[in-house]
Amino acid sequence: MRPFLKWAGGKYRLVPRIRALLPPGRRLIEPFAGSGAVWLNTDYPQALLADVNSDLILLYRTLQQQGQEFIAYCRGYFTPEHNTADSYYALRRRFNETSDLRDKAALFLYLNRHGFNGLCRYNAAGGFNVPFGRYSRPYFPEEELRYFAVKARSVEFLRADFRVVLAAASRGDVVYCDPPYVPLSRTANFTDYAAGGFGDRDQEDLAALAQTLGAQGIPVLISNHATAFTERVYKTACVERVGVQRSISCDGENRKVAPELLALFGSGGS
Repeated sequence: MRPFLKWAGGKYRLVPRIRALLPPGRRLIEPFAGSGAVWLNTDYPQALLADVNSDLILLYRTLQQQGQEFIAYCRGYFTPEHNTADSYYALRRRFNETSDLRDKAALFLYLNRHGFNGLCRYNAAGGFNVPFGRYSRPYFPEEELRYFAVKARSVEFLRADFRVVLAAASRGDVVYCDPPYVPLSRTANFTDYAAGGFGDRDQEDLAALAQTLGAQGIPVLISNHATAFTERVYKTACVERVGVQRSISCDGENRKVAPELLALFGSGGS
């Protein structure tokens, strides 16, 4: 099942490769939930999905708790009158200012589907600032929302830093990490999906924690760009290299296959 959110670097296309590397376990932990593509397409009895993006976790919790009622509420934003630049920017402003949590969750979905390329980006003040996408008819992902709501009944959604999430892992858990990627060049750095960014120190901390958990029999799989930096910090892992077609560029003709890797620390099991 496809995720209901557009997501830069989403893993739907890589799910078969990822699923082949993930060992069995009682609970899947994802410290970087993103669109949830891996969780949606695996069958672990339990799951802990976390992210530092509070808007994302709010949307997931609201859908989990309100189900079809919330889906119907979201549908009200997917109308021709809301698919204009003026309406988009007015609703983006309302999203950044509102204290109504259900409306904020619905607007996050609206912005994701109506904004440019499905980007999730914030300014220094924490305001969502993705421009209008100018799509002729933005897709309302009703089937995907329903599937997510049903599957989410046994999931814990948590707004937390990955260090906190990984500290909660124990034997029987399987961890998949899809952190903001190490940039392939100085001009390709995009880590501002939440305030604070994600730098080299964060990447190194994640790799160190993955190595520790793997040694304890808790397998951790990490996806990232294949660079000299990641080759170094993942040197104790079993690494598989893959090529992935990038779709975030605004220049469709220049979208290239990016070198990526999947690094597995430990192979444990329950």
